[in-house]
Amino acid sequence: MTTMPIGTALARLAPVGLDELVGRAALQTRVDRKYLVAAEALPRLLERLMPYAQVLDIDGERAFRYQSVYFDTPELAGYHRAAYRRRRRFKVRTRTYLDSAQCWLEVKISGARGSITKHRLPYDPRDCGTVDPGREFVDEALDRESIGPAARSSLGPVLVTEYHRATLLLPETASRVTVDTALAWRHGDAALRLPGLAVVETKSASAATPVDRMLWRAGIRPARISKYATGLAALRPDLPDAPWRRTLRRHFRGTASPDPAPDISHRPEQEASCV
Repeated sequence: MTTMPIGTALARLAPVGLDELVGRAALQTRVDRKYLVAAEALPRLLERLMPYAQVLDIDGERAFRYQSVYFDTPELAGYHRAAYRRRRRFKVRTRTYLDSAQCWLEVKISGARGSITKHRLPYDPRDCGTVDPGREFVDEALDRESIGPAARSSLGPVLVTEYHRATLLLPETASRVTVDTALAWRHGDAALRLPGLAVVETKSASAATPVDRMLWRAGIRPARISKYATGLAALRPDLPDAPWRRTLRRHFRGTASPDPAPDISHRPEQEASCV
C-alpha cells in the first residue's frame, strides 16, 4: 500500500494508532485549510515535520487508498451553492477505505468563517453508489443544519474520486494533517489524473498549525479547492467555476495526465466498487 514516493519519509515519522488519533483530534467540527503542493516536494516537507508530527499506522501501513462517490440533485444544488458561495453549503458522499472495505455515508456542511461540520454513518460498501439506504440519515443531517428543501430532492451519483492518503497527528495542537496523492476523478466517461500534484489539508479547531506556518514561510498559501466542486468543474467546463478558476487554470487545465482514471469497476471481492 505504501508505494508512493513519500513512503520513505513517512516511515521515519513516529507512529500513532487510529484510536489515539481519533481520541485526540476527531475534529468533526473544524476549520480546514487546503494547499496544493508539488508531489516531489512532499518528502522534504515530511522530514521537516518530524519534530511535530506522528503518522497514522495501521498494521505497519501508513498510506491508504480512498474512494469517494459524491451525490447531488439533478440541478446540482450542492455544486451551485459552492459555485455561488452560498453561506450554507453541503456535500453528500460515500467514502470507502479500499484497503479495509470499510465505508461511511457522510454529509459535510460548510458554515461561516470556513467551519466544517461532518455527519457520518457506517455504511455497507456494497451500497456506496447510492444514498437510498441512508436517505433518512441524510435528510436528518440536512434538516439539523438548516439546509433548504432543494437539497432534499433526489440525490444521484455525480463524481467518483480516488487518491492515496497519509494522515498525521500534531499532538501539541490536537490537530490533523492529511496528504493526498495519486489524485484521480471520473464523471461519466470523462476522467482526470493529476499525478504531480498533492493536496495537503490541515484540520484544526481554529488556530493555524505548525504545518500552516511552515507552508506560509515557504510562500505556499491556502488554495481554493474542493475535490468535488473543483474536480467536477474541471470535467464540466460548462459549469460556473468562479471560486476555483485560478486553481483550475494553474493546476488542472493543461497539466492533467491524459491517461484515463483508474478502472474501479473490477475490484477484488474484498474491495468496494462504486460504479
